[in-house]
Amino acid sequence: MHRPHVPVIDLTLWSGQDRTARNRLAADVDRSLQATGFLLVSGHGIDRQLPARLRAAARTFFALPTEAKARYAQPGDGGGWYGREQVTTAASEGTVTPPDLKESWAAALESRTGRTDLLPAHWPAEVPLLRTYVREFADRMRAVSDTLLEIMATALGQPADFFTRHTRHPHGNVLINWYPAADVIGPAAPGQFRIGPHTDFGLLTLLDRQAGKGGLQIHDDTTGWHDAPWAPGALTLNIGDLMQRWSGDRWRSGRHRVLPPPTEAPNEELTSLVYFHACAPDTPITSLPAPLGRRQHETVRAGTWIRDKLQAIGPQ
Repeated sequence: MHRPHVPVIDLTLWSGQDRTARNRLAADVDRSLQATGFLLVSGHGIDRQLPARLRAAARTFFALPTEAKARYAQPGDGGGWYGREQVTTAASEGTVTPPDLKESWAAALESRTGRTDLLPAHWPAEVPLLRTYVREFADRMRAVSDTLLEIMATALGQPADFFTRHTRHPHGNVLINWYPAADVIGPAAPGQFRIGPHTDFGLLTLLDRQAGKGGLQIHDDTTGWHDAPWAPGALTLNIGDLMQRWSGDRWRSGRHRVLPPPTEAPNEELTSLVYFHACAPDTPITSLPAPLGRRQHETVRAGTWIRDKLQAIGPQ
């Protein structure tokens, strides 16, 4: 069966003066978000050394003894360390699976008082550069995300700031997912994944990921599950549930999962760097009317929606 095409969009075309190229780019984005909810993004201008430095710092942290990492478990503010099998992501859609086979470091970027805060408050003393690289990564990904939101607004025939007027104060989350190798953690249980099937909750997700046999898969209603495309240096974008609601179901929140550690590649470990872009928590999300929108959802508050979804998945 034919699989939906996930295009690579080049952001340098958006920064240029060629109006035809800009309109073509916006149309490509619209088509792909209707079909799969996924895109690959090149021309983003992020120095490739930044994700490499962040991965190295994160791996230093994940290599610490469990008792050392446990000192930085801070579920109360949504940040810090999450140990293996503490989160069951598939629970967000009502799917029953064993807990996810990953460890994570989570950090929130907020600006409630005009000053940017990076949560959690306590960072690993053993890896002092982790906070520095997380902040730099969040700043760069936020800028790329706002550019993408401008393109998406243009694709809908709206003013360029239709979405970004709600993202003017830094607000988002960084999640570093470490997927240990099979020869470290043993075989997965039946139905267990590195991350179980789900859709993301917010506006959009930008992912700097590594290719692997136990990597990201996308679900398509016609062809089922298939490996997500990957291109060197490109970011992976998918939209979340709030953006699907905001578009009136014109665009789809891309369902995805991360395969279990492959037994045929027992040494494979991967580290994914994820940025979740969010609007202000009190933003009302009201579906665009027809003919752009295809379904009218009840208006929800962005922060309440995401909070309720996060509570459904853990920690266990």
